[in-house]
Amino acid sequence: MNRARQHNDHYGLQRRLAVAAAALLLLAPALGTEHFVQPAAPASVLAGPWGTYHKPFAVDSLWNSRPVNPVLGAATIPKSNYFPRVGGGKYSLEVFLAAADDPPVTVRGLPGRKGVWDPDWEAFRESITVPRWPRGVTPAEGRDGHADIVDATTGIVHSFNMLRFQAGQWIAGQYAWTRIDGRGWGDPAHYFQGARAAGVPAMGGLIRKHEVRDGDVQYRHALAVSLTFNALASNPAYVFPATSADRTASRNTGTIPEGALLMLPASFDTASIGNAELRKVARTLMTYGAYVVDRNVGTPFNIYVENGADFNLHGRGHWDAAAANDLQRIRAALRPVVAADGWLDANGRAFTPDRNLNLLSMRGPWIVRAGSGSGQFDSWAQALVFPQTATRIVQVARSARSMHPVSWAKPAAGVEYRLTALATGGARLRLRLRDMTTGKDLVDSGELADGATTIFPWPNRPVIPVLEAISGTDQKSSVSGTLAAVDPIEQRRAQ
Repeated sequence: MNRARQHNDHYGLQRRLAVAAAALLLLAPALGTEHFVQPAAPASVLAGPWGTYHKPFAVDSLWNSRPVNPVLGAATIPKSNYFPRVGGGKYSLEVFLAAADDPPVTVRGLPGRKGVWDPDWEAFRESITVPRWPRGVTPAEGRDGHADIVDATTGIVHSFNMLRFQAGQWIAGQYAWTRIDGRGWGDPAHYFQGARAAGVPAMGGLIRKHEVRDGDVQYRHALAVSLTFNALASNPAYVFPATSADRTASRNTGTIPEGALLMLPASFDTASIGNAELRKVARTLMTYGAYVVDRNVGTPFNIYVENGADFNLHGRGHWDAAAANDLQRIRAALRPVVAADGWLDANGRAFTPDRNLNLLSMRGPWIVRAGSGSGQFDSWAQALVFPQTATRIVQVARSARSMHPVSWAKPAAGVEYRLTALATGGARLRLRLRDMTTGKDLVDSGELADGATTIFPWPNRPVIPVLEAISGTDQKSSVSGTLAAVDPIEQRRAQ
């Protein structure tokens, strides 16, 4: 959804030096390969809990995890108009922390638009009110206008695209959110959780200001990288863990999808990188890698650094030809991970990344069938929320929008799925799977109260999900549900 434009301000002016830089690379003496072994992080880096402003996302988020013995594929990143890049600038962002006493701010849509586009609603919203807005919020200067706000009180990251302050009013093109203590990636139900095209918050994988001079030899998380048209794939345009890609992905001509994890091989010579800042990045690419989250224009790869960080590979107004050559070496060596023996979380514990995630969204649209008043979709709660009412409200959603078609998470015929209702105030949930051809209900869960579950095999023909939400009475109520495949191990135990 994000159409980043990386015009490569520093490098575009230096294209005439490309030939000279390439010549220096050919003349450089062969140096011994550094056998880099990941050392323990300094105590200052390990301090503090995960899922916070300084150490975002869960301990087992793929942002904070690393593969064991990764197997790298054959796909490569081609050259393009500019040199590869690591840095901040117009198409990066700054991350802002909201205090508990910061005031609310209402963000409205861009002039001439219906409102702020909210991918989780799959609709324009007239406005978004952020309950705590830090002082000094400054969107990036580029057209994308990225800015992420971390609200420690609610644990929500508010991620904006095309954010601007204009005529005394905050406006934006798009809004999405994620949890600071969550996965840092979308799931099939809440498939768009930030401003990047891959559906992630723009702060995901960002090299942060407080990390650049932390005394460590590498960053302790995967990085975020964008590629340009001749590197990105069009089919598939994205793979797990990404849940989206650029809307114009058909224009891509490369072989690497968004969501791919790019790494340097263990044999890559980091010892010959003279620039300490770039060497730290390269070591990170050898252990954690970089996830492809967006597309740029003309830069082979762009690894994002937080704006305001003390990070500049080329100094002030100075072109570092050696660093440029090393960036090209990194470009030529980066490969996508196609397999691994396993995964280690941020604490070094083995785990298996979960791909069996919730498929069911309550976004609607909803039609009232009975009662007075209506429930409203609350994206932050991922639920349909009803007002207090004396009589039950019954609402129906008959749209494929209840199950967004994430390519790697489509239901499989014959596989058993479990539906679990999550409700408050006496509300209930019902799911029917209706044959698209005959209109016949092939599955009917019946009305499920909070915590109730039902298991059913997925039909072997195309269906439309029909959701029915029933409110409680005499108090406020809410309802949502989770729908996921039954664990194969659990199925065997049940037999």
